[in-house]
Amino acid sequence: MRDRFRDLEGPLAVRKKDVVLMATVSSFESLSHPTRSELRQFAELFTPLFQASSDEAKRQAVAALSQCPTMPAAVALFIGNQPIEIAAPFLAASKAIADDTLITIARMQGAAHVKAIVSRDSLSPKVIDALVALRQTQPRPAPPAVPITESEAVPLSPASAESEAEALEEQRIANEEALRERILDLAGHLGRKDEDRLGLRTLTDIQEALLVRFARSREANHFATALADALSASRWLAERIMLDLSGQQLATTLTSLGMGFLDAVFVLERFYPHLAEQQHNVTRAWMALDALDPEECHERVEAWRRADRYTYKPEAAATTALAETESHRFVRQAPVQRDMRVLGRRSR
Repeated sequence: MRDRFRDLEGPLAVRKKDVVLMATVSSFESLSHPTRSELRQFAELFTPLFQASSDEAKRQAVAALSQCPTMPAAVALFIGNQPIEIAAPFLAASKAIADDTLITIARMQGAAHVKAIVSRDSLSPKVIDALVALRQTQPRPAPPAVPITESEAVPLSPASAESEAEALEEQRIANEEALRERILDLAGHLGRKDEDRLGLRTLTDIQEALLVRFARSREANHFATALADALSASRWLAERIMLDLSGQQLATTLTSLGMGFLDAVFVLERFYPHLAEQQHNVTRAWMALDALDPEECHERVEAWRRADRYTYKPEAAATTALAETESHRFVRQAPVQRDMRVLGRRSR
């Protein structure tokens, strides 16, 4: 009997701590305007109780705290750095997280935490700029190298001339087969499948999530910034692509960057409402994307990027702007920026 109670001691202790954790969270929720002292006391109590509780109690506590308008900064950072299955509702819904805390969590954690942050109803320009710049600090995965088959050395032996000739012939055949396989591998990349993105400019998960988010809220300026980052090109090129009111250039760009088909359809329908019209049980955006050839899209976008590198010179533009400021005391606004605001208003 004593052993039986000893076996139950552990689960009962965990359950008791779960109850204490939820009671602490409920007490904090009932405070409409907590004082500094109450915030400090909650921060001191919450962390050890949270760490000693079960996963289910942790999820319930985080879900409840995500609705609180006020939160100690230390507690917000602690919850945001928890595994994504626990921290996701807090990162996506809590209004008590400061911008600096969100940026810190995005830099410390992986893509899953960043996706949860991107799904928030509103993001400040400071957080958006940090998320867009975050990809540039992440190391790019190195492309897999093509293995080079080295020919095995033929051991010297006192064999007859005939056996040596056969060994040399076998070695020659093996080398030819290895060379043939290598040529076939290289040729396979020329006729790659759509899902094979080796060597192609491809959207990261963060970039795709940002583009979809900005399209959902029809934030044309932020979308152009994220698109320019994905293309490693000037903002001027991204704006020119978006100003094609037919949507064909943006569809070509999204296809070249490897955006998911349904996400690309959604983006086109949000920025170009006429592409949301139904035709043959699908939208015009669906038909426009389905008709594109990925290889042709890659070639067109690369041609645009080359032209952008040749024609757009940020240094020259900055020098011109500085000269105009010194001589005329104002900087003339480029008409493209005005057009982008018009596009945003028309899309609404």
